[in-house]
Amino acid sequence: MPETVQLFVTCLIDSFFPNIGEAMVRVLNRAGVRVEFPSSQTCCGQPAFNAGLRRDARPLAEHTIRVFEKTTGAVIIPSGSCGAMVRHGYLELFKDEPAWLRRAEALAQRSYEFTEYLVDIRGVTDLGACWPGRLTYHPSCHLLRSLGVDRQPRTLLAAVKGAEVIDLPAADECCGFGGVFSVEHPELSAEFLKRKITNLETTGSPTLVVADTGCLMHIQGGLKRQGRNQRVVHIAEVLANI
Repeated sequence: MPETVQLFVTCLIDSFFPNIGEAMVRVLNRAGVRVEFPSSQTCCGQPAFNAGLRRDARPLAEHTIRVFEKTTGAVIIPSGSCGAMVRHGYLELFKDEPAWLRRAEALAQRSYEFTEYLVDIRGVTDLGACWPGRLTYHPSCHLLRSLGVDRQPRTLLAAVKGAEVIDLPAADECCGFGGVFSVEHPELSAEFLKRKITNLETTGSPTLVVADTGCLMHIQGGLKRQGRNQRVVHIAEVLANI
């Protein structure tokens, strides 16, 4: 019987990019995993937490913990920022409350970012995906710095048939989204985005791959406003393509 996992789909995918959630399910099924989706899940509370609104973040965190406590198996998250919130933010949020901290730790211990789960837990590096042409990869800030996930998405992309993976210059620089950062500091956000798009141009790649939909939405919006033809896709969409 295949292993069962829980999909924590995130707000942006649920509201704007359901195709990414569907791609994740196809990829996980191909990796031999059965996917369940707790329908009562909502926001993890990360935007409020990062804005310093701990009182507003708390009920969302409590709800998320309650929802996934009723389930079994690993919790798979297609976003470094949401993954960092569940793995680290919740522990900080409940650090002075032993009962809630234990519950937060239990959820953190079974939560994995999408590519991290595939490579480190399932031991899968080649999913039979095919993507003709050039690709380049942008590592989102929370994924790279908070979760330490970088080798895993690169390993999966390296196995995609037909793809020529080009290094992105200054890849570890922020794209400028940063959740509420782009709202609180729009001028800096716009400058970071400009630099990211310039670096994308130098690769000659028509496709930028990301593992976080915040970065996807931000960079794709910038490309559209500048009238450029490149597209931004989530890594699940690449891996689902056969």
